[in-house]
Amino acid sequence: MRRQKRDKTSTLFNRGFQAGLEGKSMSSCPVSETDMRSHWMSGWREGRDAHWSGQSGVSAIQANPSFH
Repeated sequence: MRRQKRDKTSTLFNRGFQAGLEGKSMSSCPVSETDMRSHWMSGWREGRDAHWSGQSGVSAIQANPSFH
């Protein structure tokens, strides 16, 4: 059975969210393409918001609608 590949934009968003949640800086973005970088940055911003509001680990992931 074939496995469906994940959409790169959602993967980048999720990785950005994790980076923001861990308190990493936005300069740690691994993507150089502008349109793909924006997805990582969006996730990073939401992750930073979760980090600043005191969420961490599973509670932050459950609060993020893109992980459902």
